[in-house]
Amino acid sequence: MIIHIEDLKFQSIIGILDFERTTPQDVIINLTIQYNYKDLFINYAEVSDLIKATMIEKKFLLLEDALQDLSEILKKEFSQIEKLFLKITKPSIIPDCKVSLSDNFSYIS
Repeated sequence: MIIHIEDLKFQSIIGILDFERTTPQDVIINLTIQYNYKDLFINYAEVSDLIKATMIEKKFLLLEDALQDLSEILKKEFSQIEKLFLKITKPSIIPDCKVSLSDNFSYIS
């Protein structure tokens, strides 16, 4: 099974610039979770809530750290995840474009 969560939008403190540390900004998360569905399903509402809560609580400096922490937290909470694609976008940080960072995580041995 593959879960797609697209354009999960909320505000959080993220970034290293002075104004980014004081003013929440829009963040957009896109992710794909591949897992082996047997008896347990992954509740996509819980995934969304966990991502938002983590981003808001941790107030990351770097997108790199946010990606790494989110991947670890999601795998810990949902052990049946086999592969994860995670993308974080800051749509308003540069006037002429959206800035994103993404990574793929594989937990298949």
